[in-house]
Amino acid sequence: MIRSTLLASVAVMPLTLTPATAQQTYDLGTIALSSNLSPVELGRTGANVEVLEGDQVGANGTSVIARLDRLAGVNSTSNGGLGSGTSIQIRGLPSRYVGVRVNGIDVSDPSSTQTQFNFGGLTVSGIERIEVLKGSQSALYGSETIAGVVNISTFKPQELGFSGSAQAEGGTYDTYSAALSTGYRSERGFVAFSYGRIETKGFSAQSFNDEDDGFEQTTIDATAEYAATDTLTFGVALRYRDGEIEIDRSSFSNDATGEVFSTEKGARVFADLQTGAVAHTFSYSRFEIDREDPGGFNRLFNGTRQSLTYQGTAELGARTIVNFGADWTEETFVLDAESGDEENTALNAELLYAANEQIDLSAALRYDDNSTFGGKATGRVAAVWRPVSDVAFRGVVGTGYRAPSLYERFSLYGDPNLEPEDSISFELGVEKTYGNTGFVKATLFQTEVYNLIEFDSASTACASGFGCYNQVPGKTKSRGLELSGEYLLREGTRLFGAYTYTDAKTEGTRLTRTPRHDVVVGLASDLTARISSHVDVRYVADILPSAFAPADNKVGDYTLVGMGLSYDMTDTAQVYMRVENLFDEEYETAGGFNQPGRGVYLGVRADF
Repeated sequence: MIRSTLLASVAVMPLTLTPATAQQTYDLGTIALSSNLSPVELGRTGANVEVLEGDQVGANGTSVIARLDRLAGVNSTSNGGLGSGTSIQIRGLPSRYVGVRVNGIDVSDPSSTQTQFNFGGLTVSGIERIEVLKGSQSALYGSETIAGVVNISTFKPQELGFSGSAQAEGGTYDTYSAALSTGYRSERGFVAFSYGRIETKGFSAQSFNDEDDGFEQTTIDATAEYAATDTLTFGVALRYRDGEIEIDRSSFSNDATGEVFSTEKGARVFADLQTGAVAHTFSYSRFEIDREDPGGFNRLFNGTRQSLTYQGTAELGARTIVNFGADWTEETFVLDAESGDEENTALNAELLYAANEQIDLSAALRYDDNSTFGGKATGRVAAVWRPVSDVAFRGVVGTGYRAPSLYERFSLYGDPNLEPEDSISFELGVEKTYGNTGFVKATLFQTEVYNLIEFDSASTACASGFGCYNQVPGKTKSRGLELSGEYLLREGTRLFGAYTYTDAKTEGTRLTRTPRHDVVVGLASDLTARISSHVDVRYVADILPSAFAPADNKVGDYTLVGMGLSYDMTDTAQVYMRVENLFDEEYETAGGFNQPGRGVYLGVRADF
């Protein structure tokens, strides 16, 4: 079976790699990625993918966004501390252009102003693997993937029998968290369960008051697979997240009394069937989010999404794989008395071709038919060339689109006649590996977005009387350079780093909140057989605040230093300490909203 064979290679990967070791060799059969419609080994994909596994995700940390911020081409902005509104940028483009999947479930919020995912409450609890695909990916994933896709997988047992891990942590801002992942694997399948709980009193999100904004959240993930026969496998993934956060409503109003309640429920069921040389996957998924803001202008938010998907994979000889499929998706939103819905049907196909031992090519095409705006075709072509075993050149050209959100079309400020935004992206990269001692990688990138949708205060297409969402002239262009690398200084000590230069503009005007320079340098070292340490420095420079930032905002250059120390009490149990923002830097990523100061955290974790 194509898929089970490739995915099995993931199960035997060691999960104790340092931040980018997963990219350090071209052992083509060891890592499977979701950079194509079927899993492809790391060395055979032309797409630019960052892979985080096991401890790389942040096992001795709390927030996933803190780990993503250290990747080349990725940064975030936030309206406060844990749980607050947090958006990710990939190559300078904001969250509305980034798709997010958890265990195959699309978890972006259909009821938000733009359909996007809030990373503020995403903790490391239960998360085992993250893949960040960069560039326009609509040919594979449809709308909202102009900048890229973040694919997240939760804990699955790798060994026969029972296994798992547990963790508890406490620290600054009266922050306490606990997590448990456990599961059972047999010869025919597995069941897995992850539970996480976090509570914090937090700090004031607003920069001009001192009322702390607390946050608490429970997260549950469950997955299972069962091979009924040698050719038929059934599976299910369930996700539940329930949280409550105190908010400061804006950076210019001294209103510190807000409170938002949020519940997310997701499910995916699937069946894998092998018939000769063709593998079939049939799946149904559903995601629902309910938010309540009792004191807000809008009080009740509800968004739902359900999808039916078929995906086929066929081997056509030793060098060629063809992927093909179809899906149907329905989205709805309710915002107090306002509501709207849409349906989308899509067909897709992809050709993977190994021209020889050095060259792999792929070409993907997708056609979406939306019930509101009609048809949209997107494509992607990618190639990787390995002239020698330790050097790879990669190139990708892809088109993408972002459908106007349900809010942008059907709310009081919406225009049902909006058309999708369109994009085209290019990238060219080279990577050199040095066996087990390290790697260096460089990528040039450019993405252009057309047919932009913005709020236009002069538009009369809706009945608000205060303006509407509108198609505006011009284009957004984001281009730049990503550099990353890692080097083994001596046994047990690795130096790693990343640098991103981003020039992002709309019709010559720079995008706000997008740093032009983002540098990360770090050192991870085994001090003794049982004691490990790390230190990292992140320097972010040349950022413009948004037009809504107060005059005394602190959006600008900042330097963050983090460090950690861990001690292996036994082969399976560890205590650790983590210090964030060591020098207590005062800074803002969104004007008027504080970011965390110095934080010290102590924790214990164990595998069983």
